[in-house]
Amino acid sequence: MITVAVECPLCGCVNFIKVPVEGYLEWQRGGFIQHALPELSAEEREMLISGICPDCWDNMFGEED
Repeated sequence: MITVAVECPLCGCVNFIKVPVEGYLEWQRGGFIQHALPELSAEEREMLISGICPDCWDNMFGEED
């Protein structure tokens, strides 16, 4: 496992996400994140992709119904 620090580009908060090394490397080599890191939540995968934290995501797009 490695810990990835992700800084939200909107609010500047830093989140730390623990990911398996092999899955992270697979994603970095171009694999689909949902296949490479299925154990992460959708929020965690989105933070890795865009950097946007869940609070800012909800502020921009509203909460899921």
